[in-house]
Amino acid sequence: MHGVLTLAGEGTRMLPWTRGLRKEFLPLYDHNPDGDPVLKPVAHLVLETLVEAGVDDVTLVVGAKDLAFVQNYFSIDQEFLARHSHHAERLAATERFYRTLKGLRIRFAVQAAPLGFGDAVLQAEPYVGQAPFILHAADAVLLEPKRGRLLRTMGRLRESESLDAVLLVRSVADPTRYGVVEGAPDGRFDGLARLRVTGMEEKPKRPKSRWAATAAYAFSPKLFQALRWVQANDQPHELEVTDAIRHLLASGGRVAALVLTEKAGEWRSVGSPEGFVRALQRTRHRTRRVAGRRSSGRAPVAHGTIKRA
Repeated sequence: MHGVLTLAGEGTRMLPWTRGLRKEFLPLYDHNPDGDPVLKPVAHLVLETLVEAGVDDVTLVVGAKDLAFVQNYFSIDQEFLARHSHHAERLAATERFYRTLKGLRIRFAVQAAPLGFGDAVLQAEPYVGQAPFILHAADAVLLEPKRGRLLRTMGRLRESESLDAVLLVRSVADPTRYGVVEGAPDGRFDGLARLRVTGMEEKPKRPKSRWAATAAYAFSPKLFQALRWVQANDQPHELEVTDAIRHLLASGGRVAALVLTEKAGEWRSVGSPEGFVRALQRTRHRTRRVAGRRSSGRAPVAHGTIKRA
């Protein structure tokens, strides 16, 4: 399965940090299989989530000035392991990540200028081609009891009904800050409530619902056609995925949404200082809870493990 991971925005809400370092590489807590805490960049966690969802071919979309740094992090450095072999206990998470990378086909696409989330996604088209794919922004993470389950479920729903898109939405107090989804209840899928999406609007002044889209999607390749249509006909200053979804709907496309609940998982973004602090605190709490289970003699949960088919 194909995956697209975007790291191309400028992150102006996180200045001055993002003037030199990407927000996607801010650290969050996770745990090793033995339960010990470890810090991982958000993009690292998201890649592991994509792998758990079944992705084995991933395109990372980056800005030109960040390409070398991102390539370095997502490449296997055997010399680094050799230099620090006298601290083998410190290398466990890195070695495990390298084993994950060995099972992946990774490509890097460059967004020449920061022209919007949709433009970043469009840069992945030469690598994805006519295949369906999972899209995930790298500045937010899904925290789940079993990592990758939500993305895998979204992909199965899209495939089973030949949908053009499946969104993951959550109810928020202030919808004006998000891409807002309009839809009607449409039963359940794999234990999650689903919506038949009828409309979507980016940061509306008068929201028509409280359903905010997360930046995680399952798409058919028709998304690329929709992005190009919006780009050519509307000529927006910044090309947004939201506008392409609206075009898909206007063209008779079929779009569904699954509703994220507290039991199923949490969506945590590091796109703002407050969001990063909340995400860091939340992942620390979850990691300490796993460590507590371990110290009490109970086996750690499966969260964070990577299994290759």
